[in-house]
Amino acid sequence: MDRLRAFEVFAAVVGRGSFTRAADALDTSPANVTRYINELEAHLGTRLLNRSSRTLSLTESGEALYERSKSILEEVADAEALASSATLQPRGRLRINAPVSFGIRQLAPLWPRFMQKHPDVELDIALSDRVVDIVEEGYDLAIRISRAGPATHAARKLATSCNIVCASPAYLKQHGSPQVPADLAAHRCLGYTYAATANEWHFVDGEARPHKVKVHYVMHANNGDTAREAAVAGQGVIWQPAFLVGDDLREGRLVPLLPGYRMPDIDVLAVYPSRRHLSAKVRVMVDFLAQAFKDGPAWYVPPDAAPARHRRVK
Repeated sequence: MDRLRAFEVFAAVVGRGSFTRAADALDTSPANVTRYINELEAHLGTRLLNRSSRTLSLTESGEALYERSKSILEEVADAEALASSATLQPRGRLRINAPVSFGIRQLAPLWPRFMQKHPDVELDIALSDRVVDIVEEGYDLAIRISRAGPATHAARKLATSCNIVCASPAYLKQHGSPQVPADLAAHRCLGYTYAATANEWHFVDGEARPHKVKVHYVMHANNGDTAREAAVAGQGVIWQPAFLVGDDLREGRLVPLLPGYRMPDIDVLAVYPSRRHLSAKVRVMVDFLAQAFKDGPAWYVPPDAAPARHRRVK
C-alpha cells in the first residue's frame, strides 16, 4: 500500500464528506477510494470512518489521523514545490485579484518594489470586492480579507486586522452613542454587501461571551470606502477593518464605539489554487508579500484592545 497516497485519499474523503466527491477530486474511481480506505484501516488496525448510506463521520482515531495527515500532506507538497521551482527563474504574466480598497491603500505601494526585484514578471492586477473563482477566472493569486481560509485552495496568512465599529462625531451628537451591541438596532447603519453575516453583527465581550444584533441598513455598498465616506459625512454607523478606517480614527473623523466589545478579527490571506506545482512567479510573490507584512502593519488598534489579540503577525 502507498501510505502517502492512502493519507491523501483519506484526507480527501473527510474534506469533501463523500467517497464519490473524493474520487472526482482525485480523478479516480469510488471503488479505488474505498480500497485505499479499507487498506489503511487494515494497516492501522482500527476503524477511521463510521459510514452508512447517508452519513459519514470520523471515529476518535480518524480525527487524530486526519489532523496529522493534513500536516504531512502540506509538508510534502511544500517540499515538492520548493524542489521543482528552486531552479526556475520567475517570469511571465502574473494575474492577481485583490479587494479594491486594500489593493489601492496597502498593495499599490508594494508593486514597484516587486517589479524592480523581479523584472521578468509582468503584473496583471485586477481589483474587485467580489470573491472571484481564481481557477475559473484564470487568476494565479488572490488577496482575500476573510475570517476563514478557503475550503478548496491553498492560503498563506499575511496579516491580521481588527474590525472596528465607528461613527462620526456629528452623527453621535445627533443620535447618541450606543453603549451595548443591542443598542445598534435603533441606529442608522451602513452595510457592506459582501459581509458574511449580512445585517447581523457579531461581538464578544471582555469575558468572551457572544453578542449579536440585527441592524437596520440605510445604505448598502459593495466597497468599504464608499461606506466609510458616508460614515465620515455623518450618515450612520459602520464596521470596517482597521486598515481602512484607521486614519479617520486617529484624526478624529470617526470615533470607535462599544468599548469592552470586540468584533472577530479578520485575516489578510494570499490564496492560490494549490501548493502542488506552484510556479516560481507565484512563490516569489507570496514570499514577497509575506515579507512586506511580516512585522505587522501599523494599523490602528483601539485603545482598550488587549495586546495579545492584536500582536504583530509573523
